Amino acid sequence: MHRRLVTSAVTAAVCGTTLAGTATTASAAPQDVDCRKVKCVALTFDDGPVTDTRRLLNILKERDVRATFYVVGKNAQRYPATVRDASLAGHQIGNHSWDHANLTKLSAAKVRSQFSRADAAIKQATGTKPTTVRAPYGAHNATVRSAAGRPLVHWSVDTLDWKYRDTARLIRTVNAETRPGDIVLMHDIHRTTVDAVPGIIAALKARGFHFVTVDQLFAPTKLSVGKVTYHNRAAYRP
Repeated sequence: MHRRLVTSAVTAAVCGTTLAGTATTASAAPQDVDCRKVKCVALTFDDGPVTDTRRLLNILKERDVRATFYVVGKNAQRYPATVRDASLAGHQIGNHSWDHANLTKLSAAKVRSQFSRADAAIKQATGTKPTTVRAPYGAHNATVRSAAGRPLVHWSVDTLDWKYRDTARLIRTVNAETRPGDIVLMHDIHRTTVDAVPGIIAALKARGFHFVTVDQLFAPTKLSVGKVTYHNRAAYRP
């Protein structure tokens, strides 16, 4: 599955909006970072929240780093305070379906339910509806894109952290493969991934990267929704 979505990191679903930055406070005013001029990377974490997500939030806070969490609705319902606190800390919260089903196997009505139930749980926790969606397994079709009703965000660096569960390998992989404008896929449900985050941040900071949310990453490009939009690293390379 490694890098299989490098050419489609963002798939725009049918609606009439544009991507825009949503995060709040951060060091060096990251909401003002122009990713056309500096090296940006969006760290994303899928499938939570879980108990260990709290530890991840502490790690990010200590290093003043913002990330994007694609949360599963039923987990958001179980840990609403974690989702709320992540949002208040300036992290972006995205919709990752209600229970991580392969949405391409479901009827249109069931896909809509997957998104709407997750939206409801996230809004209950944060007060706002997510601006983006990530389909479980990256599996999408016309039905999924239509039901999403907003940008469907995938990734350009697939760390395979779910497969190897190796902290040192994960740090090496992210450092070796990340380029300006990348979206890095990880999973906060794995302890080894959370363990790797301090090393990942240190390595990327040493290379001059700014850590932004997905909305912040794409804000300078004014991406329109309603057509497929392809991820292009060169557009972000200073």
